[in-house]
Amino acid sequence: MAQKALRRREQGAGYGLRAVLSAKETLGSPIAIPNPPGNAEEVKASCDSFLLESFTVEDAWELGHLLYARLLPFSAQKPTLISISLANSSQVLFQCAVGSGTAPDNEIWVQRKRNTVLRFGTSTWFQHCKYAGDEEAFKTKFGMSPEQAEKYAIHGGGVPIRVKGVEGIVAVVVVSGLKQHEDHGVIVDVINNNWE
Repeated sequence: MAQKALRRREQGAGYGLRAVLSAKETLGSPIAIPNPPGNAEEVKASCDSFLLESFTVEDAWELGHLLYARLLPFSAQKPTLISISLANSSQVLFQCAVGSGTAPDNEIWVQRKRNTVLRFGTSTWFQHCKYAGDEEAFKTKFGMSPEQAEKYAIHGGGVPIRVKGVEGIVAVVVVSGLKQHEDHGVIVDVINNNWE
């Protein structure tokens, strides 16, 4: 069955920013992030990538702010980095830290997750599930040297965005800083709750 192309529920500008302001005003206990499936085939069928009707700079801005609002209650204990970039040029459309305490290492993880999505056309969580988190098996499968392998991460948190009628990946959404299943799960949760 063909994947349905999703569109943003709220088409007006600023919805994500209003969600951030609301989250700041009502900062409470974090709401648990739903766990993604742990089986590669289930991930592929339900949350490996998203097909959207369009993906513009405005969409990236809204998605980035919606992710920020969702992650804000976790920020005191788990600061995170959100990065949304175009696939063909790696031009960053949205990037920010959520909470104090992210490190330069988060940026390295963002790049490694982005590289995995772009090379394999799948989410990093799918790759994690496919190889049961075994980075050595992943490296061996693709004949990578240690230097090549360090450019990729099979840890959740990198998700491809596709657009109806466009061949290939259009953008990559990455979250880094939570547990890897949460990094993936929060992207899935926010898109599922704000696109239809």
